[in-house]
Amino acid sequence: MKLSLTRRLTLFFTVAAAVVVLGLGSMFLVETERHFVELDRMVLQDKRHLIEEILRNANSAEDARWRLSEALNYHHDLRVMVKDGHGKAVFQFPDSEAPVQGGDRLHTDEQGTFGVWHHGGAEFHTLGFDAVPAYSAAALKVLIAADTMHHVQFLNGLRRSLVIYVMAAIAACGLLSWFAARQGLAPLREMKSRAAAVTSQKLTERMPVETVPVEMADLAQELNRMLGRLQDDFQRLTDFSSDLAHELRTPISNLLTQTQVALASKRDAATYRDILASNAEEFQRLARMVSDMLFLAKTERGVDLPHKERFSARQEVQALLDFYEAVADEKHIQPRLEGEGSMEGDRLMFRRAVSNLLSNALRYTPEAGEVAIHISASATATEVTVENTGPEIDPKKLPRLFDRFYRADPARAHPDSDGSGLGLAITRAIAVAHGGSVSVTSAQGRTRFVLKFPSRQA
Repeated sequence: MKLSLTRRLTLFFTVAAAVVVLGLGSMFLVETERHFVELDRMVLQDKRHLIEEILRNANSAEDARWRLSEALNYHHDLRVMVKDGHGKAVFQFPDSEAPVQGGDRLHTDEQGTFGVWHHGGAEFHTLGFDAVPAYSAAALKVLIAADTMHHVQFLNGLRRSLVIYVMAAIAACGLLSWFAARQGLAPLREMKSRAAAVTSQKLTERMPVETVPVEMADLAQELNRMLGRLQDDFQRLTDFSSDLAHELRTPISNLLTQTQVALASKRDAATYRDILASNAEEFQRLARMVSDMLFLAKTERGVDLPHKERFSARQEVQALLDFYEAVADEKHIQPRLEGEGSMEGDRLMFRRAVSNLLSNALRYTPEAGEVAIHISASATATEVTVENTGPEIDPKKLPRLFDRFYRADPARAHPDSDGSGLGLAITRAIAVAHGGSVSVTSAQGRTRFVLKFPSRQA
């Protein structure tokens, strides 16, 4: 089962808090127990000094026993056993119970002095040492045991309290972790709700960049940029669908009307040939439009140039001028070519881009007007400028000149032209495919298109 991010964060913080609290509790218990052991060691050392002092001042064995009894009479948590060199007990406290009996378990340290003694379900800390009494030269073996019952009771109570505290602390940390994770991820839920509201009819929704944490601001900004691109692309697609339907409607309507008129009554062969010829022209126009649309779709997908080579821009432009010479002569225009430059790219695509600009320039230039093409090359780019005299274009319409099917003056008819409004869109697509750009300015009776291609080393 996949856990949500809130649950994952809650689980992670709860486990981390549990580890920290359990670690602190365990360390506290260990240090407390070690402290009690040191206290018992100090008590036993103190009693050792007391017993050694008594034995050094005793006049006889009886005097030693009496002195030890008097000194230890008020220490009910102590057990003392004194044996001679033969292992015979010469003193024990209390009298009714020996500190070490058969079957008891005594564990001592490496020096064999301090240890732990388990006896009758109780636990004692022990200290063993040798002491020489004043009344004899033979050393006595002394074993002192301190009852740890009060320490054990305290530690058991402390453990119970720590268990309750740890469980409560873990539960509180889990609750606080869930609350913190939920509040921390609230901006993501807000972004989710905003994204869910985005539809094809509502593309203006944006992520709340100002209200989200810094860590999510970059994500929100990128999502907003993506939504902006989607909105622009969707709008272009909507406009394109509308324009395409409009452009296709005219030739299809013409074909349908002519065909219906031809079928309405019997006509001679010459009339049918004229109708078929007119229909063929409309079909050619439709074919060119479809071909142009396929070309635009191909170049806008960012595919590699089909035939990349190094060529002279001047030679290609001169070939285009020779091709359009008849059109230019008909309008008494003498196109002028200036400059030199070479570039790397697709030769045919370059020709098509410049041809679209040149044909537009010749179309909109009045008779005896001027058309000039200037080529310039630098270390970074090669520019081809197509400039012509004639009516200026409204500055408000300049940004849309390169949109599909867009015409700066839709009402202006050109009987000699069969264009569909895709030429400049194709020119821009070719420039972008080469990594370049195209721009336009129109002022003081001159319109200037600039094609810019980045220079590449052959």
